[in-house]
Amino acid sequence: MKAWFLYPGTGTDIGELAELVQEDFDLRDIASSEVLAEPLFGCWEGNMNHALSRKPVDICKQRGEPRVIIGNTGVVRVLEVGSGVEGLEPGDVGIIFCASVVDAWGYPEKAMAYDAPGTMGCLATRMILRPHEIIRLPDDTRHSLPQWAAFSGRYVTAWSNWVQAHGSFRLQVPREELPSPHVWGWGGGTTLAELDLARRHGCTTVMLSGNDRRLELIRKTGVTALDRRQFGELSYDERRFVTDAAYRRSYLEAEGRFLEEVERRTAGTKVQIFIDYIGTPVFRATLKALGRQGVITSAGWKEGMVLSMLRASECIARHQHVNTHYARYPQGVEAVAYAEAEGWMPEVDERIYGFDEVPELARRFSEGDVGFYPIFSINAR
Repeated sequence: MKAWFLYPGTGTDIGELAELVQEDFDLRDIASSEVLAEPLFGCWEGNMNHALSRKPVDICKQRGEPRVIIGNTGVVRVLEVGSGVEGLEPGDVGIIFCASVVDAWGYPEKAMAYDAPGTMGCLATRMILRPHEIIRLPDDTRHSLPQWAAFSGRYVTAWSNWVQAHGSFRLQVPREELPSPHVWGWGGGTTLAELDLARRHGCTTVMLSGNDRRLELIRKTGVTALDRRQFGELSYDERRFVTDAAYRRSYLEAEGRFLEEVERRTAGTKVQIFIDYIGTPVFRATLKALGRQGVITSAGWKEGMVLSMLRASECIARHQHVNTHYARYPQGVEAVAYAEAEGWMPEVDERIYGFDEVPELARRFSEGDVGFYPIFSINAR
């Protein structure tokens, strides 16, 4: 068996993209509560590049392990099941459900093939899983396996976050009073998945991007695409804002143009639900764009985890701040059923990378030279 391994860093290479090493390995026999599977397709995710750049943590050192196999989004085929496993049989095909360590209510605490000790990912020709890490797909699914590979991470995350965010807004403003709230977002594939879900629920949706390729993909999904480059330097840096007068003027001009566009497109009501998977650089503008009773929601922190706000203003405006992390298993099952029935599925990148091309995919992902859902194959045939 072969796998791509990540080794611990030196401590001086934080932020640099580590090299994955392909090596042969032996896999132990499965326990009675485990499943042996062959990964078919995987989708490259942001958490994989976080692992390679060792930001925010070196997962090998955090887990106390000499090497780690990453990759927690994909599709697998079951080869063998332990004697105590129910609901799965050899030949079953399913998506990876990466919530390996959960709390008493089933919400994830640690992710498979990332910070959950002893777990392995799909960058291997064989892998061991537990039953709660697989959601079985319909035998006659009308969607492709590469689509399901992309779905298993970002779409399941989007489903859980949307249920929470939309529910929070509807607790304050019922549907009969505002049938089509404005839902905006910036980020990547999870944001697009969630905005498509919002669109299907009757919302008026807008997604911002500064990438021509991604703007076209947004349009193809049916979400309104808005080029953020037209606003200028819309990236807030608190230190520079205080110390650099030229930057402060430039930022305020960009923010002003952005908020004018928000006012125009929403007829003055501003945004009711703003999906923000970026974080610190856009948080100030996001808050200013949020209408009363509005919800700012996220399940990620791509470019900054520390946020600053004026709590009194947020209370007066009845703003709700929703923070989620992946999903409960029943939510994953619900998301799969909805996607199969309604066609809520990703438009995956045209090129599918081979197993030996994984390092190239990692590099291109880090450079932003891929679409929203880049796929690699492992045992596909």
